[in-house]
Amino acid sequence: MLWTDFGRLGQRRNPFREVVDVQEQVRTMQRELNRMLSGVTLPSTSEFPTVNLWVDDENAVATAELAGVSAEGIDISVVGKTLTLKVVRQPLEVKEGESFHRRERWHGQYTRTVELPFNIDSEKVEARFAKGVLYITLPRTAADKPRKIAIKST
Repeated sequence: MLWTDFGRLGQRRNPFREVVDVQEQVRTMQRELNRMLSGVTLPSTSEFPTVNLWVDDENAVATAELAGVSAEGIDISVVGKTLTLKVVRQPLEVKEGESFHRRERWHGQYTRTVELPFNIDSEKVEARFAKGVLYITLPRTAADKPRKIAIKST
């Protein structure tokens, strides 16, 4: 018999009820954690801001997704082969009488350092910020650019 509890023959039970009970307990714990953490700012991590980086013979190009950050909240520095981004994302303010139902977006100050594969000419670095994405062009120093060597035949 499908619904028989073999420890207590003759008593029927629904084995899926236990799964439903566990799922409800997990949902209850999740709601409680969300409530407890709703006002907490998460600490800075190495994953924010996220950075993509690609290179060619002339430049490195870095992009960083910075939704909710103003251009004034971004500081870029380059020393040798190291790119450092410092980002400040301000918390969203709620109006009088309002409160957060859910608060998941991080806010605060974050720093991300990326080691580049070659030295950068910091005088020629260019940056633009559009639609929440930062684009940085990092020109390679002349000394680090690959040189084509002419071969003399004898």
